Amino acid sequence: MLRQSKASPLLSLPGAVAAEAPDEGVAAHYGDLFREQRALAGGSGFVDLSHRGVVTVTGPDRLSWLHLLITQHVSALPPGQATEALILSANGHIEHALYLVDDGTTTWAHVEPGTEGELIAYLESMKFFYQVEVADRTADLAVVHLPAGSIAEVPDGVTVRETPHGRDLFLPRAELADFAAAHGPAAGVLAYEALRVEAHRPRVGRETDHRTIPHELGWLGTAVHLQKGCYRGQETVARVHNLGKPPRRLVFLHLDGSEVTLPGHGAPVRLASDGPEGRQLGFVTTSARHHELGPVALALVKRNVPVDAALLVGEATAASQEVVVEP
Repeated sequence: MLRQSKASPLLSLPGAVAAEAPDEGVAAHYGDLFREQRALAGGSGFVDLSHRGVVTVTGPDRLSWLHLLITQHVSALPPGQATEALILSANGHIEHALYLVDDGTTTWAHVEPGTEGELIAYLESMKFFYQVEVADRTADLAVVHLPAGSIAEVPDGVTVRETPHGRDLFLPRAELADFAAAHGPAAGVLAYEALRVEAHRPRVGRETDHRTIPHELGWLGTAVHLQKGCYRGQETVARVHNLGKPPRRLVFLHLDGSEVTLPGHGAPVRLASDGPEGRQLGFVTTSARHHELGPVALALVKRNVPVDAALLVGEATAASQEVVVEP
């Protein structure tokens, strides 16, 4: 059962409009989507991601234990070094994405909204004799994103996960309103998502379905270590990497800007030459309005779709594609 997100106090800020699924509980925007995107792209402002789940692992065996369960090499993860990892099913399908950092005594992770319960249940079932403690910290910690280039000061004692895309803070939830007052302007999740789409970064639950494997989304480069030992689903990862190709691939789409509405998650993708009655070759995973590029999207299509083919999204939206994952 997915957790129902508690509404963020920042929804009371002027102009705030609540986000829809899967980002309920935080603001979609604060009245000016493109201004918010430009601020983030320029390294100012912050994004309230307090609806995301927060999980910590403590104990002397935490890194060696996590190393056995996830796709990333973390047995010797240095303190302060950010990484990301996946948990796969026995068949190699993506179940969870963890955005990790270790501070020397605790491993911190944030995950998709409402998925922390299922993740913790799995981790608890795998503890066996290892000296580890797993905790759900979602109720007392809020994830806040500072964009790359931000010079905002981080409050003392706050754990930071720093990546090329910016810094994720694990901020005490009780301090969220004060942080917003001192570090504005706030940007909504629509601005954050538009920049994520531009960067071709996949997200569990948007770019994934029940049969997605890491190779299809380009996650081999950032979340999967191909030389580490066995973990659940590793056989599929190795077999596809060494012997074959994934059945689908992630693409970036430039959408016809004359359409008023964006295609929704799951909108069918076809060859433009086949028209709206043609065979479906994929689906839109995330669409967004970008402050410079206009309407854009990520989509998952069959591997053999020609990379230069003009595409049709939904019933009438023309689209051109850029390669994210090589066919």
